[in-house]
Amino acid sequence: MEQILHLGGLGEWSATAASAVALAAVVLFGLLGYVILFKVLLRFAARPDTALHQALVRRWRHPAKLLLPLLAILLTLPTLQFSDGLASLLQHLCSLALILAIAWLLAATILGLQEIVLLRYDVTASDNLKAREVSTQVNILVKIVMVLILIIAGAAMLMTFDRVRQVGMSLLASAGIAGVIIGFAAQRSLATFIAGIQIAITQPIRLDDVVIVEGEWGHIEEITLTYVVVCIWDLRRLVLPITYFLEKPFQNWTRVSADLLDTVTLHCDYRVPVAVVRSELESILAGTDLWDGKASGLVVLDATDRTVVLRALVSAKNSGEAWDLRCHVREKLVEFLQREYPDCLPRVRAEVEGLPNGVPRTPERSLLDGCSHSE
Repeated sequence: MEQILHLGGLGEWSATAASAVALAAVVLFGLLGYVILFKVLLRFAARPDTALHQALVRRWRHPAKLLLPLLAILLTLPTLQFSDGLASLLQHLCSLALILAIAWLLAATILGLQEIVLLRYDVTASDNLKAREVSTQVNILVKIVMVLILIIAGAAMLMTFDRVRQVGMSLLASAGIAGVIIGFAAQRSLATFIAGIQIAITQPIRLDDVVIVEGEWGHIEEITLTYVVVCIWDLRRLVLPITYFLEKPFQNWTRVSADLLDTVTLHCDYRVPVAVVRSELESILAGTDLWDGKASGLVVLDATDRTVVLRALVSAKNSGEAWDLRCHVREKLVEFLQREYPDCLPRVRAEVEGLPNGVPRTPERSLLDGCSHSE
């Protein structure tokens, strides 16, 4: 009797060993199929007339390396002679890995499609309004889809456990109360999530938009589902909740187009020849590539009790060049006035009374003495 049991145990162990060897062979077969499949796909994607993009094939390679052997295992596992406990464990582990592999493949497909779309739009171009619009929508929608894939995959993996499934059924029985409690607790998170979707659709801001928020000038560097990063001109980062751009006013300098009008203000003496300064402004703009040639002009903006205020209007292709152009025009106009019309720079006039007898009251003397009694 003991000999029969011993032979039966050896037979069981030999069957398990044979099944393990067969399982390893199936895994190798799945990897071999993966290698052959992707060699074909890469060659097919390299052809110029194909609709399959190389970006998708590259993204599929890593999840497919897990997915194809898993499919081969799941197809052959019922035919293998494992014990009931071991077969159940292997089935469960393969199911978890399969859910993970499918989620990974879906995420890789979404990222590949994102790459394909963004390759058609150059954000670095000077007139990149359409590219920034598409890039903003695609990036936010991809983040939303990735979160949904993660949630669904996690829920599916948890539901493979019997105890978790029983808990889930119990929660469904009291879904009304649980929904109210969860909704109340997560109302700000839901509001942020909905705000992210609204930003993607309405687009009050886009990636690389030039904005002024909280008194700071910068450009939109990153948009997520919960916050927005603004890169300030001195390379500081201003991190704001995404709901900020739906609830508070802010300036967007590139909402419609990237080109901008800018002004340079000068305070000059009343004797300044406005027509000559206007002509000099045209010469300065004609000599620089920063000016886009669309708008220019010089007007007397104001006249105070001491000076006249000149305003030069200039235009540029984008905010960065507008800033550089404004500084350039200001510098050249000041140099021009210092060189050609130094008496037209701002000065203070005063009248000195009670001069000693015999001292003439000339305008020059009055101006010289007025420097020590300036208002």
